[in-house]
Amino acid sequence: MVKNKKNKKNKIIPLNLVSPFKSPSEIDYKDVYKLKKLVTTRGRIIEALRTGMKKNCQRKLAQEIKKARYMALLPFNDYV
Repeated sequence: MVKNKKNKKNKIIPLNLVSPFKSPSEIDYKDVYKLKKLVTTRGRIIEALRTGMKKNCQRKLAQEIKKARYMALLPFNDYV
């Protein structure tokens, strides 16, 4: 039996990315200007590979973005 292999595109990941936050304690839901840069126009949170953040910072970032959305500081999406 031969398994079908899906054609996977190689993702080009930029190297030497610097995280905008040095530690998870710096991430705050009230800092909307920094959080807005890490969300797409469709409202999706940008992945850690593209932002250069560590796992624990990315988890904290997701929590704070969701909190800001709930408090109506960030929109769920930017469509008009």
